[in-house]
Amino acid sequence: MQDVFLFIQRKCTSFDSSKGSARSWIVQMTYHRAIERRRYLATRQLYSNPAAQDTAECVVGSPTTEDDYSPEVVFGRNGLNKVVEALSEDQRETLRLHFFEGYTLVEISEKLGQPHGNVRHHYYRAIDKLRKHIFGSKVRVAKEVEPHGE
Repeated sequence: MQDVFLFIQRKCTSFDSSKGSARSWIVQMTYHRAIERRRYLATRQLYSNPAAQDTAECVVGSPTTEDDYSPEVVFGRNGLNKVVEALSEDQRETLRLHFFEGYTLVEISEKLGQPHGNVRHHYYRAIDKLRKHIFGSKVRVAKEVEPHGE
């Protein structure tokens, strides 16, 4: 909780009251910090360590299964194949490492031996292709901001 409070204090200049209430902004910042922390711990394989898992269950209860968020459940088996075929190999690997393995874009560039700019390019092009494939031209795209810490 202290991490979230410090983060909010550091980022308070980015709050814009014309875009929403302070309460919703704080909830959004807390959500993003929680997701970043989960990715950080997952990349360091905290969740695969049995001793740490037992400790975590004592503190926060039993975790939910990741099956609920699997790509097959989200897109359906046939839909997933169509989405994957629309991406290049570099784009697929970048998204896999980022979303399913929890790596940051900087870590992915090191792991794949590619410049950070190329990995960012693969990431954003893949996201754009997925968005267009899933939603078509119905969705208006706001300017994307690079994920925190990259």
